[in-house]
Amino acid sequence: MSRAKNSVVHNQEQSQARVSPRLLPPVPALISRSPEDAIAEKQRREQKDALVRGVTSIQEVREAIRRVGRNIPAISAVPRISMLDAATFRTRAVEGLPFVITGLVSRWPLSALTPQMLHDRYGDLRVRARVGDYVNKAFAPDRAMQDMSMIEYLDLVSTGTQDLPPYIGNLELRELNRMCYWPAYFGKMGPPRFWLGPSGTVTPLHCDYDDNIFAQIWGTKRIFLSPPHHDEFLYTSEANAVLFGSPVNPEAPDFEKFPLARQASMIECIVNPGELLYLPAGWYHHVRSLTFSLSANRWARALPLALNGDPSLQRMRLSD
Repeated sequence: MSRAKNSVVHNQEQSQARVSPRLLPPVPALISRSPEDAIAEKQRREQKDALVRGVTSIQEVREAIRRVGRNIPAISAVPRISMLDAATFRTRAVEGLPFVITGLVSRWPLSALTPQMLHDRYGDLRVRARVGDYVNKAFAPDRAMQDMSMIEYLDLVSTGTQDLPPYIGNLELRELNRMCYWPAYFGKMGPPRFWLGPSGTVTPLHCDYDDNIFAQIWGTKRIFLSPPHHDEFLYTSEANAVLFGSPVNPEAPDFEKFPLARQASMIECIVNPGELLYLPAGWYHHVRSLTFSLSANRWARALPLALNGDPSLQRMRLSD
């Protein structure tokens, strides 16, 4: 093949590798509601959350997770195990404890994508970054977000001029998900969410009342974990029915301001490239990137596995 023809083929491949920009959904507007309307809207959302998960009510699930949490054994470290099939995974997950699965994510094509390839091939992707003080305002409705292209984001963080690096978090990126092979551990899962940012990006302490599988594509993260029933020591507040936040910082706890936090168990877990963390519903977690990092996760949309299929919490299915 001639040099000229090689050049044409190369340019065509580059053109095909670049993706067309896809607009992000608009940021939800802050709407002023009366107290009555706010309560009604909260009830509608909780009913929808329960329906999606096939459970009687989110509140009942939260209470059940806390009860079950009191009976799980205390752990000082998160165990690492080799790859599991779906049946073995579920058998272990019923115990209600987190664990790391090795050797799975490293097989995904996405693991071979370098930051430079992300810049070159996916630079036109539209992304939404958390900016400003997104740690102290993590669960506030007016947390600052900024839309930009992937190239603009990568260029922004490369300057390193921000006290808290901007963070792409909890964002759907279907173009990247094509290179992921998610295991069928849950019968029903929400869409994959991606997390991208340099060393120093932080997601503060919180819990989700859904089972979670968290894939570390590249880079390293440090995660502090606390069991569900220790929420009584963490000064928690509700962001929504399935998300509760805590002002306690496990990396530098202020025991003068939050004295009960001394009683909360905190387990440190380092998640390395190619590893998958199973995080049971209700476990509090605080996440920090130790290096430039790309992660992805999926939440289950079903009764948490630690509740072992409790029929009293499952919504009755209508017969056809």
